[in-house]
Amino acid sequence: MKLGVFAVLFGDKPLEEALDTIVESGLDSVEIGTGGYPGNSHCDPAVLLNDENKLHQFKQAVDSRNLTISALSCHGNPLHPNPEIADLHHQQFLDTVKLAEKIGVDTVVTFSGCPGESEHSRFPVWVTCPWPEDHSEVVDWQWKERVIPYWKEQSRFLREHGVRVAIEPHPGFVVYNNETAIRLREECGDNIGVNFDPSHLFWQNMDPVASIREIAKHDALYHFHAKDTAIDQLNTATNGVLDTKPYGDELNRSWIFRTIGYGHGEETWKNIISALQLAGYEGAVSIEHEDSLMSVEEGFTKAVSLLKGALIKEKVGEMWWA
Repeated sequence: MKLGVFAVLFGDKPLEEALDTIVESGLDSVEIGTGGYPGNSHCDPAVLLNDENKLHQFKQAVDSRNLTISALSCHGNPLHPNPEIADLHHQQFLDTVKLAEKIGVDTVVTFSGCPGESEHSRFPVWVTCPWPEDHSEVVDWQWKERVIPYWKEQSRFLREHGVRVAIEPHPGFVVYNNETAIRLREECGDNIGVNFDPSHLFWQNMDPVASIREIAKHDALYHFHAKDTAIDQLNTATNGVLDTKPYGDELNRSWIFRTIGYGHGEETWKNIISALQLAGYEGAVSIEHEDSLMSVEEGFTKAVSLLKGALIKEKVGEMWWA
């Protein structure tokens, strides 16, 4: 495995300055944002696909620092009921796949998307329970009329360009856990896999180690994000985990995203890394930061330190077993 980072952490820096920071931290790979909700501050596929000189400069910036690109990421909602949003995110996905093919990157990361409850919707509708019966009808409509047709078409497009997609399970979208991720793959194509992010599982009371093993059994473990979640036991005890309060209301939320090690301890993260290795995962462990209690620089540094220790120990163990 390689240790890397999702470069949107350093979106306020020019590409080369961001890459220098990554190299100085001793990392091997970089995941680069190309659109969707994280934006494309370092890489605009629509520009690079039409300007060979800028494309060369982009590639040179990465190659000259001996970094590899683990994935191009355009986390968007191409199923959004608002056609302007859906069309924008869909086009960014298409351009990202074409760019990935052109520069030899095999994985594009995105969300599954989430449609509304019917063709008349204005906003996405994420269903969290089966009753009243309307909710179950909405889920059936979403998958049959929007999700499966869209991703079957994208699977064909991906195959034409020799690229695979890593869907990131995330609450708020139709793929949010193992079951929905596996369903999408089985219904739409075996070039559709998972970008595994434990932070989105912890607050759903899922076990990342068990989940990694299940996804790996389906040969669907394509990419990995390193991010943590802290559960507030008191708030969760009284309000549960479904929480719509702003992320900035840390004191009253049931959970918040944290830098790894600040939601779950080092042993948990060692077990996660071990599960990745047992699953045969050879890709990047890509650090992500959405910790509202810690600066990007501090969170990034602490994540690098913890993961370097976990990865090194696991490599030594691997050699010992050999």
